[in-house]
Amino acid sequence: MSAITTTPPAESSRLPGVLLALAVAAVAFGLGRLMPLVGGAVCGIVLGILVRHFAAPSARFQPGIRFAGKQILQWSIIALGFGLSLNQVAKTGLESLSVTLATVAAAGLTAWLLGRVLRVHDKLQVLIGIGTAICGGSAIAAVVPIIKPDDHDTAFAISTIFLFNLVAVLLFPLLGHAMGLSDLGFGLWAGTAINDTSSVVAAGYSYSHAAGNYATIVKLTRATLIIPISLAIAFIVAWRQKRGGASDFSLAKIFPWFILWFLVASAVRTAGLVPEAILPTIHFIAECLIIVALTAIGLSADLRRMAKTGPRPILLGLGTWAAVALTSLLVQHLIGRW
Repeated sequence: MSAITTTPPAESSRLPGVLLALAVAAVAFGLGRLMPLVGGAVCGIVLGILVRHFAAPSARFQPGIRFAGKQILQWSIIALGFGLSLNQVAKTGLESLSVTLATVAAAGLTAWLLGRVLRVHDKLQVLIGIGTAICGGSAIAAVVPIIKPDDHDTAFAISTIFLFNLVAVLLFPLLGHAMGLSDLGFGLWAGTAINDTSSVVAAGYSYSHAAGNYATIVKLTRATLIIPISLAIAFIVAWRQKRGGASDFSLAKIFPWFILWFLVASAVRTAGLVPEAILPTIHFIAECLIIVALTAIGLSADLRRMAKTGPRPILLGLGTWAAVALTSLLVQHLIGRW
């Protein structure tokens, strides 16, 4: 009964933040139509950051902003699943596996080596390395209960990862066009070399619809690596401390359940239960949800705090991110997926 009675206040507390995200996203949607090469998703992030920087929303907006940045983003991914068949999902996942594994290995090795050179301590190395390798803030959140860093380290890592997410959204499409990457080539690059799901979606769809679809599937395949990597880190921590150091580790808490619903949506499409006539409407809904979610993420970004993180974590993030991006391109070139 207690869970039922507390739901309405929680939903009510989200309303101001969700409405703010919707209002800013509506402007971003219009700007995206005026500037199709930029797109509504990128406009949403940028507008959100500007609003936060010059007129920071008060505390009452924060629950709704967090809800929009996380939950609505997941809904948008699930909606995209209705437009993709399981055959396409499985094919893309297998095609991208070699590139994904290579970039994850590059991120881990670079974070460890460069972290030693820059004298960044072990926990911050792990946070930045896994955030770059897998899926940004989600991956960082997954390993925090395992390695138990202090809040300052967590804020450092998330701010650093977000900085390069933002750079990637703005820079990758330009570089992709300059290098002459195909839609699928860019989708593979974005899906394996950009950290956070939201940034992958923004960069992919700003390049092309086909690149966005492909990048999303690649990224979701990559996100599933949270599970084995988090388990491996938990075992290492437990072994080092010679105790049940990961006793509060819960697979259910870190598993990206929205991926399962994405697969369910794809299965519905594969079974022929989604009429072709409504697919454009579904794509439009998914696009709108993505813009709202990315706007909320922009509204959560604190440029002042990011500026205070200091140079060494940022240099570590830059080196690790560059290693991942270059490794992805190199492996694609070697396997002929350019």
